[in-house]
Amino acid sequence: MHVLVTGATGKVGRTFLNRFLDDPRWPDARLRALCHHRGLPDHDRLEVVYGSVSDREDVAQALKGVTHVIHLATVKEDALQAMDVSVKGMFWLLEEFRASPTARQFLLVGGDCSVGHIFVPYPEPITEASPRRSYPGVYALSKVIEEVMLEQYFCQYGLSGTILRAPWIMEKDDFKCVLSFGDDQFGGPSWDTLIKPEQRQQYAKEMQIPLLHDIEGRPLRRNFVHVEDLVAALLLTLDHPGAHQQLFNISMTEPLDYGKVADHLRATQGLMSVVVPTKFYSNSLDNAKARLVLGWSPHYDLTRLVDEAFAYRRAPGDERRVWYPG
Repeated sequence: MHVLVTGATGKVGRTFLNRFLDDPRWPDARLRALCHHRGLPDHDRLEVVYGSVSDREDVAQALKGVTHVIHLATVKEDALQAMDVSVKGMFWLLEEFRASPTARQFLLVGGDCSVGHIFVPYPEPITEASPRRSYPGVYALSKVIEEVMLEQYFCQYGLSGTILRAPWIMEKDDFKCVLSFGDDQFGGPSWDTLIKPEQRQQYAKEMQIPLLHDIEGRPLRRNFVHVEDLVAALLLTLDHPGAHQQLFNISMTEPLDYGKVADHLRATQGLMSVVVPTKFYSNSLDNAKARLVLGWSPHYDLTRLVDEAFAYRRAPGDERRVWYPG
């Protein structure tokens, strides 16, 4: 087995490399990381090659002798780079992969923005058969294009591949910062788009946490996944016979309920909450197919996600790395 990983220096990529290299199932398997600028620590089973996924020659060199591709590289709201990475890059990867004599499986990590997550209403849980209805913006569009492009290569060329559709990916103290009204807020939406700046500053001073309400005036329910659970799904998917040409939702089994988060943090941390009205829609990403077919199940639920985020203490040099907004 010879695995090429794009986006290897990101949150998912770094976790995947470490877990794969430690997994006793593949003691002789080799990894290759296609990196654009950032490097990785040396390892005798890891080769780092530098180039761009949008350059066909770079992609062709990176794919030589490769059996599996883990495509993680992505760009958020940057129209030029998003089209280069998510459209052109995906196309060159697929073109070279389908022509390769060693190719066995192409794995794509997609995002729930392809189904609009909290921006688009769904009257029922979102399954793999639900229509793609992305929210405005180039990032959501690019994730739809990636999924559709891979599915068309299934149809056109019989390519063996799998899509793992993930919601917002958490690690370390990410979720604690998701709830911060301070300058350390992680992700979005920016509180200044929902409340007045002076309100945000007051809530930060009082160490309050947001209790987001959806468009119906109820506590918002939205989807998350911990990076360890997503990487566990990736490892299970490698050469899994049931994963051939399939799409799987990979998320916490129950969507995170901001009302329950507020109750839990009041009981465990003594933190008070303040209601933040939004026009978002509550939704639920159904992971039943992954649990049934792959034998995967998430280890993180609301309690573990919240407790670990609030218990995490960053060591010197362990700075949060946000390679792109959101």
